[in-house]
Amino acid sequence: MGEAKKSAGTGGRNNGLVVAMCLSFVVGMSAMCAAAVPLYRMFCQVTGYNGTTQRTEQVSNVILDKQIQVSFDANVAPGLPWDFKPIQKSVNPRIGETIEVKFLIENKSDKMERGQAIFNVTPLEAGVYFNKVQCFCFNETDLAPGEKREMPVVFYVDPEIAKAVETKSISALTLSYTYYPRDGAKPVASNEGAVQAAEKKL
Repeated sequence: MGEAKKSAGTGGRNNGLVVAMCLSFVVGMSAMCAAAVPLYRMFCQVTGYNGTTQRTEQVSNVILDKQIQVSFDANVAPGLPWDFKPIQKSVNPRIGETIEVKFLIENKSDKMERGQAIFNVTPLEAGVYFNKVQCFCFNETDLAPGEKREMPVVFYVDPEIAKAVETKSISALTLSYTYYPRDGAKPVASNEGAVQAAEKKL
C-alpha cells in the first residue's frame, strides 16, 4: 500500500517535470524564432545575401567610364491601401556615380497608415555592390489620409562589381521595393515632428 502511494507520488512529480520541460522548450523555440528574423536581416545586410543592398554613409570616390542600367520595381503588400511607383522606371549611371531617384507614394485610405519598405536587388549576386547612402526604406513611413509624398533614394554601384568574376558581366540591375503594413500609426498631429525628423535624416 505504501509502495503504491510512493509510486503514484513519483509518477506525479515526473509528469510535472515533463510538462515543465515541454513548456521551457516551447518558450525557448519561440524566443529563437523571434530572434531569427532580425539576425537573418543583419546577415543579409552584411553579406549582400539574397540580393540585400548595402547601407553606407559615404559616396564612392571612384567612377568608372562604364554605365550600368538600374531599373526600379515598386509593390505594395495586401492590407496597405497605398499607391507606390517609381517616378523614373530606370536610370543609366556610370558605375561608382552617386545618383538620386524618387518614388511616389500615396495613401488611398481615409485614415493614417504606417508601412515599412523591404528591398532587394537582382541579380542577387549584385546586391553586395549596391550601396544606399539615403533611403526611405531605412525608416517606417507614416502617411496621413490621402497624403502623397516623394520618397528619395541616393545610391551608387560599387566599382568592384566590374572586377568580381561573378558580376563583371552584369550590365543591368533591378532595385525592387515592397511596402508592408506596420501597426501603430500615430495621429496626424503627433506625427508631423516625427516625419520632419525622418526627412532630416534622409
